[in-house]
Amino acid sequence: MHLLGERSRERVNLRDDELELVRRCLAGEQAAATALVDAFRGAVFGLCYRMLGHRQDAEDVTQESFVRALRSLAGFDLTRDFKPWLLAIAGNRCRTMLSTRKRRPPMAMPAEGVEEHLPGVEEAKHLGEEVELALSQLREEYRQAFSLFHQEQLSYAEIGEALGCPVGTVKTWVHRARKELAAALIQRGVVEEQRHESRGV
Repeated sequence: MHLLGERSRERVNLRDDELELVRRCLAGEQAAATALVDAFRGAVFGLCYRMLGHRQDAEDVTQESFVRALRSLAGFDLTRDFKPWLLAIAGNRCRTMLSTRKRRPPMAMPAEGVEEHLPGVEEAKHLGEEVELALSQLREEYRQAFSLFHQEQLSYAEIGEALGCPVGTVKTWVHRARKELAAALIQRGVVEEQRHESRGV
């Protein structure tokens, strides 16, 4: 119970910091806008890269998402959390790009600066590439919900708010994403089926 209380207070403090940045942005402080972008750039880029499977497209949509968010900030409801709102904008921009271009094959991010002869590096790199490939084959809504839940650590309720759908739908999408991802990795021989079954996924 104590730990839950600590986490709750940390979340409140984080939200207060976010809202303070938003208020300063609305007051026209350029430094606050820069700080807001810096604080959320990694989360937005991560979502865009997993949805689009292409680094340059993800960078372009990340930039576009922040421009759109800052322009729309005056209409932001200050009683809501900022991160789900921002990620919803990014997700919408990703879907727009996917609908206007042919899907490109996923490009794995290079492990720059890593010496590939070190023990385990090749295996880890291969696993990461296989996971990214499998994720790229999921339906867009499954991939987005999975990324928001596992990579961005949002709750089902926050994801539902970001994607504009019921919590039950979010749970279904995350479950199906896990199931299809596991099945793809088993089919490609990346993981063993009995290990997957023992986890009850």
